[in-house]
Amino acid sequence: MEDKKDKTSQEAVSAETSKKAKGERKDRRCSGNRSRKPRKESSWKPSDFVVAKVEGKKRFHDFNLPDKLMRAIHDLGFEYCTPIQAETIEPALAGLDIIGKAQTGTGKTAAFLVGIITDLLDYKLEDDQRLREPRALIIAPTRELALQIASDAEGLCKYTKLKVVSLVGGMDYDKQRAQLKSGVVDILVATPGRLIDFVRSKDVDLYNVEVLVLDEADRMLSMGFIPDVRTIIRNTPRKGEERQTLLYSATFTDDIMNLARQWTKDPVQIEIEAQQRSSENISQQVFLVSSSEKYKLLRNYIRVNNIERVIVFGNRRHETRDLAERLKKDGVKAALMSGEIPQNKRVKTLEDFRNGKIEVLVATDVAGRGIHIDGVTHVVNYQLPEDADDYVHRIGRTGRAGTEGTSICFACENDSFMIPDIEAETGVKLECIHPSEELLADLDGAEKKPRRSRKPKADQQDAATEQNADVESGEPVVEAAAVEVAEVVEQPEPSVEVATDEPQAVAEADANAQPEVAPETVEAAPSDQAQEAQEAQEAQEAQEAQEAQEAQEAQEAQEAQEAQEAQEAQEAESSAEAESNTSDAEAAAAKSAQLELLEEKDEKKADNV
Repeated sequence: MEDKKDKTSQEAVSAETSKKAKGERKDRRCSGNRSRKPRKESSWKPSDFVVAKVEGKKRFHDFNLPDKLMRAIHDLGFEYCTPIQAETIEPALAGLDIIGKAQTGTGKTAAFLVGIITDLLDYKLEDDQRLREPRALIIAPTRELALQIASDAEGLCKYTKLKVVSLVGGMDYDKQRAQLKSGVVDILVATPGRLIDFVRSKDVDLYNVEVLVLDEADRMLSMGFIPDVRTIIRNTPRKGEERQTLLYSATFTDDIMNLARQWTKDPVQIEIEAQQRSSENISQQVFLVSSSEKYKLLRNYIRVNNIERVIVFGNRRHETRDLAERLKKDGVKAALMSGEIPQNKRVKTLEDFRNGKIEVLVATDVAGRGIHIDGVTHVVNYQLPEDADDYVHRIGRTGRAGTEGTSICFACENDSFMIPDIEAETGVKLECIHPSEELLADLDGAEKKPRRSRKPKADQQDAATEQNADVESGEPVVEAAAVEVAEVVEQPEPSVEVATDEPQAVAEADANAQPEVAPETVEAAPSDQAQEAQEAQEAQEAQEAQEAQEAQEAQEAQEAQEAQEAQEAQEAESSAEAESNTSDAEAAAAKSAQLELLEEKDEKKADNV
């Protein structure tokens, strides 16, 4: 009994000692104990990084950052702070909680990483740091965003000894656990689900987290991650003096703001909201084109403009998959990025895209937020997004951090009605134009000879008929866009009928329509290419018919064979039953004969007696 009491007493003392040790470490965030350690001089000096002062702009030199961090910033080519960086770095260095709102692509990631790295370098631990206990925790809603943040953190920590580890789903769990055990972790970047797994298995201890960052908080709310985030926050120190909390996102709803106030203490609220949701350094155009001509327009646009790095967005997985496969078959260095792709392959695809091994990245909106890939000059909306807010995030993949970018949209009879919603969301009047003949040239002869005069083609007429090119609309603005789209769809009739209540609009549409083709041209014999295409199509149809007939014959033969086997089995069963009945009859007759013989013997015995 006494041994049990001693053991209990020792455990209590041990727990109290551990708690005090952890409490001392957490108390370092208190304002009274926060004092920056003297910095060691390095061979590289900020004087080697010369950036001229410009009125109205802040330099990274103005924040008294550590030399090792400044050297990494110099290597990355950063000179002046973006608005969100200029407004948030200073309060972050002062240890204040922050709620930051800014457009996508304005440098939010670098804003909170600069503050975190400076704190970790200046406020070093007096005791040895324990394994499994990160000092800074960054939570992101998607694997791609978490890996991107970790990559950016490693770039800024290049000349320090700080260790960055990422924990995301879809990756090898054991490898991530081995990373945690290989040494102390300073900055941990994770998605909510995978982080909870490691916390529950006690491979990660969040008791001594000094800085907590929630990035893309609005998307975490929309994706249903808030219960997981609450669980994670309950495992961290209390907000305020024991934990600094930073929240960043491109958008904030009332629900997000309420959550932010629950998780922060006396936060500094910073909003960097441009008058236009989309950046002024991104040129935006809309090509009015039929759906059957989109692929031809995409190929020619990439070729004519010599584009080496472009992201093409679609709305559905199967549509993006088909587009990527078609591009690869035509010799284009293309790859697919969607939710159905395994995580390890997605990581390799993004790396190949960064390195230039892939020129065209065909993606769903899984890649639409938070992915920063340098050198993306163009974004193509192969299909207009169903949600206008997704358009802002899509085009934010280009023109990042002040660089120039181009956004192109292909609006057809199926999605042109989204144009007014996008204009209302972005505050920009989109330039709607018709593609030039060069951009609509046949792909086979696009690089060999110039485009000949356009002629009605049977396949285009059929496509236009099947897809019902006349756009039905209920609003005047959408109706005007539908008129322009209907003009570009070739019809066998010389005029285009548009569903509208205003005869004057129809007259203007006919006046602005392209010149009609002369009857002689319409009645002319089809070109060699059209004839070859028709012959190829007929040959393909004949082959498909032959294959269908062979399949039907094979099926009939199989059915006949199965019927014959069933008949033979039935006959065998009947024969077996007949043989069985014969054997039973013979046995009965033999038994009857034996009984008769016994009876005769008995009768003879009786007579003798």
